[in-house]
Amino acid sequence: MLSEFDLIKRYFQRERAGRATLGIGDDCALLTPTPGHQIAISSDMLVEDRHFFAGADPVMLGHKALAVNLSDLAAMGARPVAFTLALALPRADPDWLDGFSRGLFALADAHDCELIGGDTTKGPLNICITVFGELAPGHALRRAQARPGDDIWISGTLGDARLALAGYWKELALDQESQAQARLRLHMPTPRVALGLALAAAPVAHAALDISDGLVGDLGHILAASKVGATLDVDALPAGPMLALQPQDLRRRFTAAGGDDYELCFTAPAEWRTAVLEAAALAATPVTRVGTIEAAAGLRLVDARGAPLDLGLTGWDHFSAG
Repeated sequence: MLSEFDLIKRYFQRERAGRATLGIGDDCALLTPTPGHQIAISSDMLVEDRHFFAGADPVMLGHKALAVNLSDLAAMGARPVAFTLALALPRADPDWLDGFSRGLFALADAHDCELIGGDTTKGPLNICITVFGELAPGHALRRAQARPGDDIWISGTLGDARLALAGYWKELALDQESQAQARLRLHMPTPRVALGLALAAAPVAHAALDISDGLVGDLGHILAASKVGATLDVDALPAGPMLALQPQDLRRRFTAAGGDDYELCFTAPAEWRTAVLEAAALAATPVTRVGTIEAAAGLRLVDARGAPLDLGLTGWDHFSAG
């Protein structure tokens, strides 16, 4: 039976040079910020049967646990530096730990983000990561900076993760290939770190956030913080490749309020469209213009012709959802 410290040493302590001044092994880790930079910090918790299915593939789960945190850094335009991991486990299963740590570190290494500490204990499966990033003062992309006349942009595509859930929940019948491809978007999202860095460095974006609980709900946070409204062209929303094969009503609902997309939604002045596209090209990330920020409060959904849509959509809420 693995002890707590054996578990940490075998699966999470790495014999390699790190960026932390002091990493795993003491009561606290020590980070020395780059001179003239601010530290961005975010935490996310993943709970079994709430955020992921029991028996989820541990490699994919390791990836997603870190990806959702890196996505928060991306939304602020911060460069990843380090993270901590708090992990509750029903039992110390070597096969599960090997897969989880491989998925976790593959993504961490891709973003040069170092594990510097955390905690492990016995209990229902629960994963909590706190991530640390850096950015220049005054360059943070915030929710409260959208302005009337701004374009609304979306990175990547939306809805395939929600399509995978629909397949799991038997809401609709998906062929094996569609389910497999949609499943990758659900379990292995791509944090748009390069795009966030490019938008903040230019700088070309006014406001930004990552889409975790569905675009309609998450865009509402920008509108509330910025004290503005918006019109959103639902038919312009970029559907994922599997969702694009589905009927229009499903495409509209899942792109607008699907959740688990982890794409960026950001606003930028209309006169900066070329600069936005240049930043997106630099980050090798596709972006789509999908609406306009307006002075009048509220979110108005329209179709491709500009006709109003009443889809009855809301974002995900962790306490009201079943």
